[in-house]
Amino acid sequence: MAQHTAHGTSHGGPDRRRRELAAYVLSAGPVPAAELAARFGVSLMTVYRDIEELEREGVLRKTRGGVTARPSGVFEPNVAYRKKAMRAEKAALAAHALRLVEPGMSVMLDDSTTVLELARLLPAVEPLTVATNFLEALNLLTGERGLRLLGLGGEYDPLHDSFLGVGCEEAVGALRVDVCFVSTSSVAGGFAYHQEQRIVAVKRAMIAAAGRCVLLIDHSKLARGALHRLAPLSAFDLVVVDGRAPGEALRALEESGVPYEVAPVPEAGAGAGPDTPVGPNEPNEPNGPDAADGPDGLDGADGPHRSGGPESGGLERPGRPESGGPPRAGDAGRPTASVPSERPSAPAPLSVPPLKESLSDEDPCRR
Repeated sequence: MAQHTAHGTSHGGPDRRRRELAAYVLSAGPVPAAELAARFGVSLMTVYRDIEELEREGVLRKTRGGVTARPSGVFEPNVAYRKKAMRAEKAALAAHALRLVEPGMSVMLDDSTTVLELARLLPAVEPLTVATNFLEALNLLTGERGLRLLGLGGEYDPLHDSFLGVGCEEAVGALRVDVCFVSTSSVAGGFAYHQEQRIVAVKRAMIAAAGRCVLLIDHSKLARGALHRLAPLSAFDLVVVDGRAPGEALRALEESGVPYEVAPVPEAGAGAGPDTPVGPNEPNEPNGPDAADGPDGLDGADGPHRSGGPESGGLERPGRPESGGPPRAGDAGRPTASVPSERPSAPAPLSVPPLKESLSDEDPCRR
């Protein structure tokens, strides 16, 4: 039965109203509290109670006089919001990154929604061993007979739908994988940043636990700030950006000496399809002259771009080989399930740049 109040009617009770309120803010962006009160037919006091509850759950964030789900330099929005943002770019990054994965490899995935898109594609290159702390990725890959799954446990965080904390860091540190894929919230001045310390700690552990580490970032991360320094870009063996990255951002990567590749993004109506819209209030920027090709005409599809920029401090990555040979194709502990004939064949792997030696221990980002 509908609940009648002096300010209107709320159908389905407070739980349903909060779900609808959250969905509205996720789609509309920042909304004044007065607008929410009028829209849902409740008092301002009721709206503020709803906002406080949703903020406690990590769904929304209070602002002066209203609420938002927008990311900021100190707050990361929840998984539901992030999954809606930059979907075409994330799909392009995932398809490009898949070319770095070969059957028999061990692969580590972080809890980013960018890397989640890569997880969806991994059954195409079975058999694999996949380790992740992202619950949604584990649920997605459960039942794939050619995948051996390793759950990286710890304290469950509902905001990120993942496992974090000391337990997760120790689980990551007990492994040594062929390749790790991570994303982050911000890239600026030759460093990767994130809003939250707990996320930074787990991602650093993942970087140290991988023979190769690949950073996947859409172009919106190149113009956004975040509070905590994660790592210098030199700590990654490869950075992959989408084809809508502005030319000046690619030139900055080139000047810093960071190996990078550009993942082309299909234009609307040219293969992107209805399932890959751009995120809410984030315009689908056209490709500029430098977007698909790197600076000075360097094509990202032909391999990583390089330049001899100055060295910066990096995370210590113990046990990494000094030469950049191909990752191990497998060992005795790897799964041997055959690839079903109806599955698409694995794409040809890209050449990956030689691995850099660990840099100075004096880098401020290192714990």
